Amino acid sequence: MRTVFPFSAIVGQDDMKLALLLAAVDRTLGGVMVFGDRGAGKTTAVRALAALLPPLKVVRGCRFNLDPVRDAGAYESLYAGTLTSSGPKATAPAPVVDLPLGATEDRVVGALDLERVLTRGEKAFDPGLLARAHRGFLYIDEVNLLEDHLVDLLLDVAASGENVVEREGLSVRHPARFVLVGSGNPEEGELRPQLLDRFGLSVEVRTPDVLADRVEVVKRRDAFDRDPQGFAAGWAAKDARVRSRIARAQAALDAVIVTDALLEQGSRLCLAVGADGLRGELTLLRASRALAALEGRAAVTDADLRRVAPMALRHRLRRGPLEERASNQRIERALTELQAA
Repeated sequence: MRTVFPFSAIVGQDDMKLALLLAAVDRTLGGVMVFGDRGAGKTTAVRALAALLPPLKVVRGCRFNLDPVRDAGAYESLYAGTLTSSGPKATAPAPVVDLPLGATEDRVVGALDLERVLTRGEKAFDPGLLARAHRGFLYIDEVNLLEDHLVDLLLDVAASGENVVEREGLSVRHPARFVLVGSGNPEEGELRPQLLDRFGLSVEVRTPDVLADRVEVVKRRDAFDRDPQGFAAGWAAKDARVRSRIARAQAALDAVIVTDALLEQGSRLCLAVGADGLRGELTLLRASRALAALEGRAAVTDADLRRVAPMALRHRLRRGPLEERASNQRIERALTELQAA
């Protein structure tokens, strides 16, 4: 496997790194949208996250990353008895799949396996990127430039957790539950509101404006490019600690306590800032709970809620006529007013 830049070696960009870690702890958060300058480390962080994810339990030979327990019913429809959920088990790395901007719909959803048709005369399904991303992460760089028909497709799958293919005489339905991670530069085009709303968290990254940070970024990147394996080995211990934090947080997540008082505070905040819909409250709940688990706490605190509020709500605000993009200022102001009340 190609050596990737270590997650722990990324300089700054704390909001982006935290949002990715929270999405890794709780897959139901809805994913992460990262807006920011070109060359600010967005793609590097997503690639680095892949190396930190705990491996998955799968059935050996399965091409859909099916969970032997949760997806047991899907084996029969997809494999017609040739592979079952009780088959020999194996472990596989959690997938982090790239969706290129130029990908065709067949490549994304899957299509007829022409090789088997021509060589064996069998009609079979060739899984696409959505099947490969099941139980993992689907990453779209420059997501704001994605073609509309693919956006519509992703919206359907993200809402249902299932990919349905009805074409060329095929009728296939398979699980497609993944964490959607997108990155883009707002100057190159706006993201459709329907898709933006599907992202649980939204963060903005900037090119470092502190001289020491800029120098450190260049030094680390240059060292990595000259000796990827050696550089990664130097950060392996720190990455291992982050990997352990994620695994512990996943195991403890369901036991973390969220009081009714904190839920009420989250709803008051959403009302105060005028957040669209109720996804804001649900994301606040899940993100603050994931943060508490990541920090090793048994209950969510007010500080957890305040920490995740900007990334959970900034993309759900109605913009004023003079605002070019979502701002954290309204959220911070509302938090301060609620605390003073």
